[in-house]
Amino acid sequence: MSVHPLDELKFLLKLQECRHHRAALTSPSFKSFAKKDKICQNLNKAGLVDFSREIATVKITPAGQALLKLPEHALPITTAELKVLHKLAAARKITPAQLTSSTLKAAARDALLQKFLERGLITVETQLKRQNAEVWLTPRGQDCLAQLVNQFQAIRQALPEGIPDSKPSDEEVLALIQRLDQEEATHNYLPIFYLRQKLQPLAREELDQILYRLQRNDKIELRAIVHTQDYTPEQISAGIEQRAGSPLFFIKVI
Repeated sequence: MSVHPLDELKFLLKLQECRHHRAALTSPSFKSFAKKDKICQNLNKAGLVDFSREIATVKITPAGQALLKLPEHALPITTAELKVLHKLAAARKITPAQLTSSTLKAAARDALLQKFLERGLITVETQLKRQNAEVWLTPRGQDCLAQLVNQFQAIRQALPEGIPDSKPSDEEVLALIQRLDQEEATHNYLPIFYLRQKLQPLAREELDQILYRLQRNDKIELRAIVHTQDYTPEQISAGIEQRAGSPLFFIKVI
């Protein structure tokens, strides 16, 4: 079951927004993620997140095997504990649920396994907790996200202001015309070169077609330049050439 890297990045960003960068995996923040467990496992392998765990499998160690060979009177464990250790020795690996019985409830079982683990009698493999699991960003995860945000901001600052992420809609271009008219104080007579500068690298022909559509839909009027002495040749060349007469140079919002 593969996970798209973009889903992993979105998960990290959601986790970053949580209080102390920590949240229950059942939080509404993660409701849209269909493969939360797999995402957590992948990010944990990368050292970016950690999560609450539970014992998945148990295996007796050589120290545990050696203890079973001691005379009963010399054993440093109780008869009940010895019975569990024998059961562990009889299986290559065993799950905690397989150790549960009418005389050994889950809470007592978990406490006993922890005791064995601390004494080096068993080794365990852990997994993401199946109920009430929490997940949190590790220090490495926080550092990686901080670096990512810094890089993204640097890229944005390096780009020309107003550059479109994709081809703008007619409505977006109209809104930009109105904004530029206010910023440049052109009194509803915006020279086209301002618009071309903001919409780089949009192709010249694509912008021309958008302006023609806005004109056909009675959103704007395109006016030809008459007095060229107020503008540079480069600014004038940004206008729309016509077969006859001066180029269309000004945009007037209707």
